[in-house]
Amino acid sequence: MDKRQKKRVLIFLIVPVLAAILFLTDDLLIRVITIALIVIYVAFIIFLRDSVRFDGRYSISDREEIDEDALTSAPADHDESFKIISKTSKVEVITADNYTPDLLKAPKTTLIPPDLKERFEEIANESLPSEIGHDGQFGFALEKMLTVIKDAYSAHTAIFFWYNKKKEKLTIEKFISSSSNEIAKRKFDIEDDILSKIVQRSEPELLSDISPAAESDVIRYYERPQGIRSFVGVPLFYEGSLIAILAIDSKVGDQFGIETIYSLGRFVRVITMIIQIFEEKHSDSISQQRLKGLLNLIGPETNFDTEEGVLDSMQNALGDLIDWDTFVFVYYKPVEQKFEAVKVINKTSLKYIGQGLQIDLAGTLVGKAILSSIPVKIDDTSADNYKRYSKSEDLTFDGSFLAIPLIYSNQNFGVLCFESLKKNIYTNADVKFLKNSVNIISYIIYSLSSKTLLKSLIALDLETRALNSESFKERLSADLYKAQSVNLPGALALIKIDDFLEQESLFDGDPLPKVLKVVAETIAKEMTPLNIFGRIDEKLFAVYFFNTDSKNVFVWAEKLRVKIARKPITIVAKQNTYTVSIGIASTLGKLDCDEVFHNAELALQKALEKGGNAVRNIN
Repeated sequence: MDKRQKKRVLIFLIVPVLAAILFLTDDLLIRVITIALIVIYVAFIIFLRDSVRFDGRYSISDREEIDEDALTSAPADHDESFKIISKTSKVEVITADNYTPDLLKAPKTTLIPPDLKERFEEIANESLPSEIGHDGQFGFALEKMLTVIKDAYSAHTAIFFWYNKKKEKLTIEKFISSSSNEIAKRKFDIEDDILSKIVQRSEPELLSDISPAAESDVIRYYERPQGIRSFVGVPLFYEGSLIAILAIDSKVGDQFGIETIYSLGRFVRVITMIIQIFEEKHSDSISQQRLKGLLNLIGPETNFDTEEGVLDSMQNALGDLIDWDTFVFVYYKPVEQKFEAVKVINKTSLKYIGQGLQIDLAGTLVGKAILSSIPVKIDDTSADNYKRYSKSEDLTFDGSFLAIPLIYSNQNFGVLCFESLKKNIYTNADVKFLKNSVNIISYIIYSLSSKTLLKSLIALDLETRALNSESFKERLSADLYKAQSVNLPGALALIKIDDFLEQESLFDGDPLPKVLKVVAETIAKEMTPLNIFGRIDEKLFAVYFFNTDSKNVFVWAEKLRVKIARKPITIVAKQNTYTVSIGIASTLGKLDCDEVFHNAELALQKALEKGGNAVRNIN
């Protein structure tokens, strides 16, 4: 036994000695002292043991130093209850504070497909289709985004809805689904389902365990239940308003959590940025397109001298100014004093109005634009029984309608009418742009109208507003060639006011101007748009009938003769009646205007020989 072990034995023998004293004495004081010493001694031993373990040294009562060589050269079978642990030693533990992924040491897969590079470049360099429009390009980008979302969250369906606040409806824009054929192809009203709650609360919704019995009521965008157990949807805001919803679902219960909402929020932000970029790009594209249209309208090659030239120029320009499926140019004819659809372009196969239609000012959308001089915009023509041009029209053309009046110098010269099969396509910005742009067109129409009116005034007889003799014969010659080319009949009627010398003495002044006016108005009321009406001489009028034979003209002339004879004319508070004589000649197969006039004059002479107030015909 070495010296150190002897000291240990002596130290531990003190306890039995004190215990023996405790049992052998009867003195209460000694027993108390003995118990106290035992407790103190045992506590002192425990203290020494712990000091050795945590301080790396022994502190014994006699303060004998432990030989360092003995510590370093302890045998292998030494009592392991006495181990020295360094005070400054630290245990290495990986926590969240010091964790960093060691990507360099990640195991490398050997399953590399032979076309890895080609497939990656195909995916990474996929370009945006240029042949599709603005909406198509956004849909393409959105579809790619939904594909990433579906794969990232192991979702069954990733779907994107537009929200129409005005109509309170949700419309599916794009979706990527494992049940593509089961997605409902319809609009969804705002009710009490999970999508409606997102709209109503303007906040995300999370469902972790959807009951199979309630699935069809909660998830409404499937035609039939799909076994959906989890759902998460987040709203998309643009310029402060909720405009869309992004949603994903899964057939696995508790598939998504709060972190899914946060991460979908980042996707929503990206989609919002894409929308903004596309809007800016679209605006720039539209601006360039519209500028091109305006330049085409005022280009050096445009012809504004004729109505046909103006219409052709507008047709080329307006296609770049705004989207439309039908275009109608309503033009004010100064001579006839009426609004007429002079140009109609229909890109669809649907029934629409025809050219030459006279506009009803009362009860129509175009009439409203004319009378108010304010643009008319209808976002959904199917919402009511709207009449565009005429109260008798019968159209099934449902979509958007826009009418822009052509105003110059506080006068309405016409209306530009656009209609699209798409609803809600025309915006207030479109109206503002067109309203400013058509000022150019309004000035062009004003100039054309002024020229037309000036020419008509030169060609007209100012007393009766009928064509003068020269203008009538020019028009007649042109129509004779047209009739000859298509082998159509025609007839010329010469109408002469019978002499009324016996009545002239009854009036103070010349009654002829009043008689001429009444007779001319009566004739004009009995004509059709295919007729030509002119004043040939002081009391002589002429009417040409295109595509009408002389027999039918004879019937017309008889009715006119009777109507004039029965019509009293008031002159200076006195009434009298007047008569006319009419001569008719056929123009079938004739091209010489003078020959036609000669034949009609012969017929008129026969009527006058009868004493007037008669109708005669020469075939």
